[in-house]
Amino acid sequence: MKGIILAGGSGTRLYPITKAVSKQLLAIYDKPLIYYPLSVLMLAGIREILIITTPNDLNSFKRLLGDGASIGMHFEYLTQEEPRGLADAFIIGSDFIGDDSVALCLGDNMFHGQALTEILIDARKNVEENGGAVVFGYPVRNPKAFGVVDFDSDNNVIGIEEKPQNPKSNFAVPGLYFYDNNVCNIAQSILPSERGELEITSVNNTYLEMGKLKVNLMGRGMAWLDTGTPEGLLSASEYVEAIQSRQGYYVSCIEEIAFRKGFVDDRQLYSLGKKLEKTAYGKYLIEISGITE
Repeated sequence: MKGIILAGGSGTRLYPITKAVSKQLLAIYDKPLIYYPLSVLMLAGIREILIITTPNDLNSFKRLLGDGASIGMHFEYLTQEEPRGLADAFIIGSDFIGDDSVALCLGDNMFHGQALTEILIDARKNVEENGGAVVFGYPVRNPKAFGVVDFDSDNNVIGIEEKPQNPKSNFAVPGLYFYDNNVCNIAQSILPSERGELEITSVNNTYLEMGKLKVNLMGRGMAWLDTGTPEGLLSASEYVEAIQSRQGYYVSCIEEIAFRKGFVDDRQLYSLGKKLEKTAYGKYLIEISGITE
């Protein structure tokens, strides 16, 4: 399975912060925002990832992440010339996807929780073994403000409604999706919505009509954080700071994930830490490498 992070858009809700920099490059406490969706795909065991961004921001992402080799990953980059909807990611990235299945994570979505890895691996396994698509359901107090998923006792999706007046469940659909290879053809076939974009909802509804759409539920103890407003950025930073300062474990540390997943060894992790040894981040990498020389 391959992964795509959609890191485009103009971030208008964050103006003037984002007038000169991509939202996904802003800091969430001690890391760029894009580290958080990147860590999600890495936790799913995905090592080949395409970052889709704007022409203006392309070189900034390349400077930040490089080709991924230092953490045992492979990164590629493409641009979305203008906003054409989330489903456009599968058209832009069709050559990158090739014959593989694919997971899409939106570049401003943050997830954290003890069961996250298990949930992600289960979604990947489901798609790779059975085909179809998997979306996620996150319990919210105000489902009228979200896209809401309705499902049966076997987690087969019955319907997805966008900001319904009478929600059939309290499970919102966050920006994380797993698809089989049919998603490329589906994205090519759907029509633009009234706002002129290729909607991810249209893709999901196609899988629903095929009887091939499942939902994985994120329960209590799982965090899905909004970063689309200044208040959201601050709250997300405070959340990460609280976890890290109290537990001593870093949230969405891509170098640590690469080490835990076996993408790099202890010596490689130590080397990454030494390059940043004057920072708390670098000292953390050195510490978890276990090398004390």
